[in-house]
Amino acid sequence: MSYLIDRRLNAKNKSAVNRQRFIRRYKKHIKKAVADAVSSRSITDIEKGEEITIPNDDIQEPVFSHSPGGKRTTIHPGNKEFVKGDKIPRPKGGGGAGGSKASNTGEGMDDFAFQITQDEFLEFMFDDLELPNLVKRQLAGSDTFKYKRAGYSTVGTPNQINIVRSLRAANARRIALGSPSKKKLAQLQQQLEQLLEEHPQQSDKIRQLEEQIEQLSAKVKRIPFLDTFDIKYNLTVKEPQPTSKAVMFCIMDVSGSMNQATKDMAKRFFILLYLFLQRNYDRTDVVFIRHHTNAAEVDEEEFFYSRETGGTIVSSALSLMKNIMDTRYPTSEWNIYGAQASDGDNWDNDSSRCYDLLVNEIMPHTQHYSYVEISPREHQSLWHEYEQVKSQFEDTFATQQIIQPSDIYPVFRELFQRRPA
Repeated sequence: MSYLIDRRLNAKNKSAVNRQRFIRRYKKHIKKAVADAVSSRSITDIEKGEEITIPNDDIQEPVFSHSPGGKRTTIHPGNKEFVKGDKIPRPKGGGGAGGSKASNTGEGMDDFAFQITQDEFLEFMFDDLELPNLVKRQLAGSDTFKYKRAGYSTVGTPNQINIVRSLRAANARRIALGSPSKKKLAQLQQQLEQLLEEHPQQSDKIRQLEEQIEQLSAKVKRIPFLDTFDIKYNLTVKEPQPTSKAVMFCIMDVSGSMNQATKDMAKRFFILLYLFLQRNYDRTDVVFIRHHTNAAEVDEEEFFYSRETGGTIVSSALSLMKNIMDTRYPTSEWNIYGAQASDGDNWDNDSSRCYDLLVNEIMPHTQHYSYVEISPREHQSLWHEYEQVKSQFEDTFATQQIIQPSDIYPVFRELFQRRPA
């Protein structure tokens, strides 16, 4: 058995292996710091690294030692300040004591702090998250292959030699070629022994048998132990693998009822979703849809930074999503996902239209749909209609509410938390 020890050093001359071990040990602290950072950062800084602070009490190494046991009396020489029964006072203020006033006494130590990289930050941000109900359904034209064992071959490279099969084939060949000669050799030897015992005077007959035995013995010895014909190679073939193709529809309300703070929270949610998809999935398309009275498919730049606004007709976005699904993303090949963020305001009677579109046109072909309402107010007609949709599609439809920026990351994790199969 071989062991590989990674002794490479990172840029700060610290062992990369030890760093990973340290990060695994304090995973709980790091995940909490990441969650706090996501809630407090600006939109442009949401994916950068972070400085993690760990309290001193949590980085103490465990130590095993022999307990003194029993009751002991110890006299320390040179003690001029304390006698038996005195209590040593705690240091006042300063250092790790955390006093609010300045002091010229006391000692302590700052909490341990270290920096995690951007990749490590994103890894903890999206730890244990996945797209729900993702199905591998596409095979034609797939560029994903897996090497699979497919028996044995007589041609191949040295690293593919199957030793057991080769020796088995060599043994079978030696048996097949040598058995007739060995059988005849045994008969001749038996005749020679019999002739020597009964008629030792027949020297010509004896010499003739010895020559035949010698020729057969030489013939048997000439059979090679291993021949090139015996060598067998492990045969591997490339087998196409089904791949998961998914499309995420990001639908954001930009109507006049969505103030700047509400829009910022919606953008934060969709930035988390976009980073999650880009980092964790290779074959995933993202369709950005902004809507007020009219809906439009836009690019990433316009989705996050356009200032267009207007009234509110939510069904326009759902109708556009259905049209795009029909024209570009056949449900037989694609996993369809949707994520919608709104403040819950909608035009009169349009909420029932949204219900009909979701129940009859969208949800039967969708792997999962998430609706996030960003508002501290009581729920309005759109939320109640979506609750009825949820009652019919409990496993594939989810609703959540965001009141303040600190709710965004917990809601995001709740929507995309990995669930047991």
